Amino acid sequence: MNVNTNDDRCSVNVIHEEVIDRVSQKMPDGDKMNDLAQLYKSLGDPTRLRILFALNAAELCVCDISALLGMTQSAISHQLRFLRQARLVKSRKEGKMVFYSPSDRHVTEIFEAGLDHVIE
Repeated sequence: MNVNTNDDRCSVNVIHEEVIDRVSQKMPDGDKMNDLAQLYKSLGDPTRLRILFALNAAELCVCDISALLGMTQSAISHQLRFLRQARLVKSRKEGKMVFYSPSDRHVTEIFEAGLDHVIE
């Protein structure tokens, strides 16, 4: 079959019902797709990605992240609040200090897979 790189359409109109049935059974519902889109939107900010990179390396408090990234504690707190709401980071209180880390291994895997992809 010749594929014209300037045209993404098929040159014939054939529906592969078996494939469509198989894929549609696996397709997440609309709510799950919306949640996934929100996850990627949450990762769509360079500052939040830098914070996630830092938190993948070590559990850190706002002061540490602020010093590391050269940003105000207020700006870091704002981004951490966004990341917490997206369930990408969790916090742990120790005395008067609050430490942050990725919420689970999936966050680390998503981040590392994305970074590997752009490095290749």
